[in-house]
Amino acid sequence: MKTSNELKSLVQEKYGEIALQNKETNAASCCGAGPVSGKVYSIMADEYKDLDGYANDADLGLGCGLPTEFAKIQEGDTVIDLGSGAGNDAFIARHETGASGKVIGIDFTPTMIEKARLNAEKLGYNNVEFRQGDIEHMPVADNTADVIVSNCVLNLVPNKEAVINEVFRVIKPGGHFSISDIVLLGDLPEAFQKDAEMYAGCISGAMQKDDYLNALKNAGFQNISIQKEKAIILPDDILQAYLNEEEIAAFAQREHGIFSITVYAEKAGEKQKKSLQDLSTVDTACCVPGTPGGCC
Repeated sequence: MKTSNELKSLVQEKYGEIALQNKETNAASCCGAGPVSGKVYSIMADEYKDLDGYANDADLGLGCGLPTEFAKIQEGDTVIDLGSGAGNDAFIARHETGASGKVIGIDFTPTMIEKARLNAEKLGYNNVEFRQGDIEHMPVADNTADVIVSNCVLNLVPNKEAVINEVFRVIKPGGHFSISDIVLLGDLPEAFQKDAEMYAGCISGAMQKDDYLNALKNAGFQNISIQKEKAIILPDDILQAYLNEEEIAAFAQREHGIFSITVYAEKAGEKQKKSLQDLSTVDTACCVPGTPGGCC
């Protein structure tokens, strides 16, 4: 079994490569990793094109849900997107939060950050920023976000409980998240569990569904609910890279499986209402007449 640092290096290297692949290649594989199916166009990704704020150049076909569709983002909100990739979910969140809000994307891979920043510049968005960082230790202050979204990322992180605790830390009291991810019911074949590409492909690093939901509860989240759930069906031409015919037949007959779930949860507390004064607040100390270096 690889160490935590080895897994992080694997993900960073692989997603640096995935950032340069086209959407079709990524969508017809397991999150852009491993063999590409010639039978199925999209194994995990859902279609974003009908969502307001969609930017084609930012869609790498890497998600397993549509968390921003369910995230209940309001105008003026501060939104954090975990594993922001080329910026797809961040830009859709920006449409919802408007010019008075703010969106912060966090990603571990420098190539993804570069693509996202270029996309934001092309779109002229000055209230969307992208920070390179490890979501086990987010480069964000406590109680920053009204809403957190994430799409098929937690399964890639070695210490999932650390990420969940970080999510709790950076959400404001009364805030919430909507996160899409891969979870399991039952054990995977041993060949999947040992394969690095199946880890980078969002499969072998996934948690058991009950463990995932319990981890959210243990972190202190409340009103936890599943907003959407779908089975992930791996086509035979993908399975053949890992399993023999007998193992494929057994895999097809298993009682449990691989699922994408979009989960909503809240942090206790009363959400602060935004006023026009809040949205236009300036540093009054800097604007006192006669202040040296004043900004007025």
